[in-house]
Amino acid sequence: MDQLLQKVQQGGVVGAGGAGFPTYVKLDCQVEYVMANGAECEPLLYKDQVLMQRESKEFFGGMLLAMQQVGAKRGIIGIKKKNKISIDILRETLPDSIELLLMEDVYPAGDEVELIYEAIGKRVPSGGLPKDIGVMVNNIESFINIYKVAHGHAVTETMITVHGEVKNPFTTWVPIGMSYEEVIALAGGITCDDFVVIEGGPMMGSVTTDLTQPVTKISSGLLVIKRDSRVARAKLKSEDDVRRIGKAACDQCNLCTSMCPRALLGYPIQPHLAMRALQVSGVNNLTYALAAQACSGCNLCTMWACPEGLDPSRICVTTKRELKSNNLWQTPAELQLKTIDVHPLRSYRGVPTKQLVRRLELVDYISVIAEYVDFNELLATNKQNIERVVIPLSQHIGKSADAVVSVGDVVKKGQIIGQAVDDALSVSIHSSINGKVIAVDTAIEIEIEII
Repeated sequence: MDQLLQKVQQGGVVGAGGAGFPTYVKLDCQVEYVMANGAECEPLLYKDQVLMQRESKEFFGGMLLAMQQVGAKRGIIGIKKKNKISIDILRETLPDSIELLLMEDVYPAGDEVELIYEAIGKRVPSGGLPKDIGVMVNNIESFINIYKVAHGHAVTETMITVHGEVKNPFTTWVPIGMSYEEVIALAGGITCDDFVVIEGGPMMGSVTTDLTQPVTKISSGLLVIKRDSRVARAKLKSEDDVRRIGKAACDQCNLCTSMCPRALLGYPIQPHLAMRALQVSGVNNLTYALAAQACSGCNLCTMWACPEGLDPSRICVTTKRELKSNNLWQTPAELQLKTIDVHPLRSYRGVPTKQLVRRLELVDYISVIAEYVDFNELLATNKQNIERVVIPLSQHIGKSADAVVSVGDVVKKGQIIGQAVDDALSVSIHSSINGKVIAVDTAIEIEIEII
């Protein structure tokens, strides 16, 4: 394996904020373009802006390393026009081989397929990958981590935004393995009694009430919202209720498909047909169910388009799961045959973020930006200490790392505690603090200790 790829794998770099695809695999190709996704279209999140404003040297350094690795002559950074502070900072030291793509403030501008189309006018083949059309895309934090591991610093922290029903929203680097409860406490406390936490953004994030969960490499946001809020109500519905209500109430108005960003790009996704599959059986059921496979999970159909308050996005997710489990998954070639031209009204159907925020009932929060605050300052202000971290051996797509430490071992920050598995899609895991190992299972628990 190439030296940089080894460093990226052993340093533990994965997609930060998405599904956590190992970055060394993305870098193992030859493409024409390297793109950085800084559109950050999820309301309330601010981490990408903080990263671009505070760590532009490392960001550009990571992009240039990636470009050299994959043979790309051109780098493109997707960023919304509204983020003028970030744009001005980036322009001060922008390398000649990298350019800015200024995007409209619409959802979901941050979808990599949307970014690629806006940048070069090409569509990723349905069911395919960006590299199929000569593109590699990563997010801002991943490029910064490429630079850091190339200079000997493993991934031990993640940049995260805490917002919503908290006293003092913030964005900062936090050690991997801190619990949600500890991280949220850095915001000065929760300001409502009955709440849930959204992991990620309000559109695509998942809901949890378990605050003992640890922050991982793919954590991007912890949004505290009221349990009776619109976003929470939608995400808390059980799968059975979503399917039962959808079967009974969908009137096939087609608005979910009319507003679907991937459908507007010509991909074979039709959420209204996935909803229709709930109502029929036999051959027709499969015909309609297959219309769900190209869904990206952006959730716009559910949170914006459906006038009945149904959940076409979740129906697409569950339908895709069933297609896979029953070996009915269509091949990229089959999907590509169903791909049509880009819709002529696509540019007019982008959903403005301000309107989306109102629809999501997040107006009370959006006026407060979760600015960067130094982590140690947050600890001091809130009289907190880190006593332990719980670091999962699996934080990414692929094979879990193998534990290489035992109970009682003393470890240092940045030390490998989980080794990437040979000949598998796997990356190494590192200690985020100096301490002593007190438990080893699917996660490694480390108690802080001054070394």
